[in-house]
Amino acid sequence: ALFVSAFRHKKMIPSYDPNDTEAGLKLLEDLTSNAEAIQEQVLHEILSQNSGTQYLRAFLDGESDKNQQSFKNKVPVVNYDDIKPFIQRIADGESSDIVSVQPITELLTSSGTSAGKPKLMPSTAKELDRKTFFYSMLVPVMNKYVNGLDEGKGMYLLFIKPEIKTPSGLMARPVLTSYYKSQHFRNRPFNKYNVYTSPDQTILCQDSKQSMYCQLLCGLVQRSHVLRVGAVFASAFLRAVKFLEDHYKELCADIRTGTITSWITDSACRDSVLSILDGPNQELADEIESECAEKSWEGILRRLWPKAKYVEVIVTGSMAQYIPTLEFYSGGLPLVSTMYASSECYFGINLNPLCDPSDVSYTLLPNMAYFEFLPVDDKSHEEIHFASQSNAEDDDSIKEDLIVDLVNVEVGRYYEIVITTFTGLYRYRVGDILKVTGFYNKAPQFRFVERRNVVLSIDTDKTSEEDLLNAVTQAKLNHLQQPSSLLLTEYTSYADTSSIPGHYVLFWELKPRYNNDPPKLDDKTMEKCCSEVEDRLDYVYRRCRNKDKSIGPLEIRVVSLGTFDLLMDFCVSQGSSVNQYKTPRCVKSGGALEILDSRVIGRFFSQRVPQWEPLGLDS
Repeated sequence: ALFVSAFRHKKMIPSYDPNDTEAGLKLLEDLTSNAEAIQEQVLHEILSQNSGTQYLRAFLDGESDKNQQSFKNKVPVVNYDDIKPFIQRIADGESSDIVSVQPITELLTSSGTSAGKPKLMPSTAKELDRKTFFYSMLVPVMNKYVNGLDEGKGMYLLFIKPEIKTPSGLMARPVLTSYYKSQHFRNRPFNKYNVYTSPDQTILCQDSKQSMYCQLLCGLVQRSHVLRVGAVFASAFLRAVKFLEDHYKELCADIRTGTITSWITDSACRDSVLSILDGPNQELADEIESECAEKSWEGILRRLWPKAKYVEVIVTGSMAQYIPTLEFYSGGLPLVSTMYASSECYFGINLNPLCDPSDVSYTLLPNMAYFEFLPVDDKSHEEIHFASQSNAEDDDSIKEDLIVDLVNVEVGRYYEIVITTFTGLYRYRVGDILKVTGFYNKAPQFRFVERRNVVLSIDTDKTSEEDLLNAVTQAKLNHLQQPSSLLLTEYTSYADTSSIPGHYVLFWELKPRYNNDPPKLDDKTMEKCCSEVEDRLDYVYRRCRNKDKSIGPLEIRVVSLGTFDLLMDFCVSQGSSVNQYKTPRCVKSGGALEILDSRVIGRFFSQRVPQWEPLGLDS
């Protein structure tokens, strides 16, 4: 009771000194031990603040409805299409009190899209306090498991992404860009456990190539002080390794001479890096170049940063596909996933950070938002080998009256998370499927299973089955029927991360329209098909290809006639029902891939980058 009273007084964001590990761990114990009471207080505060908003007034009737039961009975569970008109009105210049009493200060772009454009999530100035608190809670957990993190630095490769100006003047930006550009990050108090090798000027550089070069240069120069390395996502960190492989000679030349290459034109980057270089260092340059010149880069991270204790990257969800490559480069360093967060909300932290990547579970912090959970058919999410089984049909089978609160979830069950935030989202379906793995005190722990409806993801892209179908259909209509007269009889896809950056692979089975002869494949036609598919994919995919360079050219592999019959036979042999069998639109099992790859008769790549512009988000 004393704890909940303290939280009420602190408006759900308690403060503590992140340098005080013991105080941080005590706070985590209090949070997780009082999860139910804190959740009730969170909802009470949200309704007290926002019950007068236009959105909630449509469902709730004054003071009598400011309670949990009325909220759950009267406010519907919604998806993005339901709330998009309200957010669009704010983006177009209407008042924030459509959804939030606190002023909406920016809109956060989600990795998901709607009608080809990024989803927009409302955010307030106060929400940055909540995120800062969340980040501060990661520190005592790592200190509990890893000693001496205050004796060196972290080489964290952090980047900002392009922003969009909405008609209202509000900026729309990715959640991490929002945080890095905020005063909360730029004027953060000194924390001896969280000192970076990268100057803020290199993180905030608009040019991602210059930013990458400068951050790696700073990390190499300070290699003797580096105790941990990482990036937010595994994909971004592996791109950095590939960049290092391509540029290590130039980086070493800069270290050797104490200067910086001429193509770094951002003056803030140059000045901040030159202050760290602090003159020529022939010996250090020779050491680094000797390691990088070895034939194999196995264990290169441990060799270049010998004092590093772990690699911190998110390796859950779609990022799990990068674990083998990370293990190759890491030389046995633990792979640590510390947190689970999204543009909509920051959710929870990994209280056992040194666990095996396959065992990562996140403990939800009950003061971040009001959490509810829609039960999902367990059978749809047991060891998904061939493809995501989540689709629109699953949505219809979920009953709102079965929704449960945070503390009432059951171990072993699968749920889709539903959130009510301080910033104007009410009973919003995030789209993440989670499995309950246990409880820490009274707070449940979840394993991230998958993103609902997503079949392909390399980086921050999230391509749904519907998006893929629409893109393939357009390519087929525009390039196969005339002049080639080929029929696309079946297709599936695969996220190929064997190279850096990874890329989408489509397996197409083609046959001539007027006979059963093997198809005659024209290189130009097939390359146009590749480009057409890319052009039709969403804003985030095209940004990753065009601006971020985090996805490689799309590839179509044409397979011989009858290949998809063999694929069906294989799936049935693995337990699929022949009567209910549907061709998986994304393959993940090694056996299925072997069948497809063994029958490839032609490989084609997109020959151009798809167009992308940070367009305005007016309706």
